[in-house]
Amino acid sequence: MKEIRIGVIGSGGRGGLAIAAHKPDQGSRVIACCDVEEKVLEGNRRSYGADVFTTKDYRELLKLNLDAVFVTTPDFLHEEHALAALDKGVAVYLEKPMAITIKGCDRILRKAREKSARLFVGHNMRYMTVFIKMKELIDKGAIGEVKSAWCRHFVSYGGDAYFRDWHSERRFSTGLLLQKGAHDIDMIHWLTGAYTKRVSAFGNLSVYNKCKRRPETQRGCASFNSAHWPPLKQTGFSPKIDVEDQTTMIMELERGILGAYLQCHFTPDACRNYTIIGTEGRIENLGDGPQSPIFLWNKRSGGYEMIGDQVYRGGIASSSGHGGADSVIVDEFLRYARKGGKTTATPEAARMAVAAGYQATMSLRDGGRPRDVPALN
Repeated sequence: MKEIRIGVIGSGGRGGLAIAAHKPDQGSRVIACCDVEEKVLEGNRRSYGADVFTTKDYRELLKLNLDAVFVTTPDFLHEEHALAALDKGVAVYLEKPMAITIKGCDRILRKAREKSARLFVGHNMRYMTVFIKMKELIDKGAIGEVKSAWCRHFVSYGGDAYFRDWHSERRFSTGLLLQKGAHDIDMIHWLTGAYTKRVSAFGNLSVYNKCKRRPETQRGCASFNSAHWPPLKQTGFSPKIDVEDQTTMIMELERGILGAYLQCHFTPDACRNYTIIGTEGRIENLGDGPQSPIFLWNKRSGGYEMIGDQVYRGGIASSSGHGGADSVIVDEFLRYARKGGKTTATPEAARMAVAAGYQATMSLRDGGRPRDVPALN
């Protein structure tokens, strides 16, 4: 079996995902890393060996004889780096969101087709056992024909993760309804088997605009700290914040399905909660861990029942990050890079998640005016 030679653009932060692809004894090896931080490159040499090629210029990395590239840079660089890697004809693992504009996504898709390159977008929630189980139950008809889909996302760590660094500016993220919401919008699409056709949204910046900012000369620290509470008593936030910290999105999906997505970045707790309602029942998860409960209600009741008529769990996951999904999604990418074929996460679906989130962001900044979501070309 030919060894897959892998490069990583953006080898710090989320770039750590590539360690799951470094399997010299199983036919895949990380041979090159690119990052702007010397400390990151030093860590790469410890992880992958002193002979790993390291550079601060991704163009130098792409000059090497590579079979696959991980693009795990900040979102606003995804388009540039993905296009450059795809232009080499290599298989590309592109971290979500695919890009921060619809046009950017479409340029990436066109380049992949033009170069016949294998493009894979890292929507890892499709590989979490709890959502795999929910999808299985829905597809088997446990709730009948899907008619409604709602998601509530409580983001207790929002002040740490999104309002202390580049995420806080529209020019780098478009907004958190796209940046953070791409995961949840994609899950609504996947669980229902339908894409969003039309959106309307409302949102505002209601808390973090009142917090104390750091000087522009001081670097932000986005590490999670549960002691950072309550938000208004914290300091060190980005000098510029122009993205919303709470949003409400209304969705009209294919097949007449209606949806809603609510996101809040100043809640005390963290949870993703999806409710899918069909003609014969309702299914809902509580959290996204491997053993998070999935409740299924399919009997008539005169009042609210907190526990479903049946209770399921996702099952045992690997010990890797994101509920065990990280190692699974990397394994699928490696198989796809070698052989092609179908994948659970697809670039077309990733584009549609961005498209819905982008149009919803434009809607909320235009008084909630409804906007159509452009179909795939």
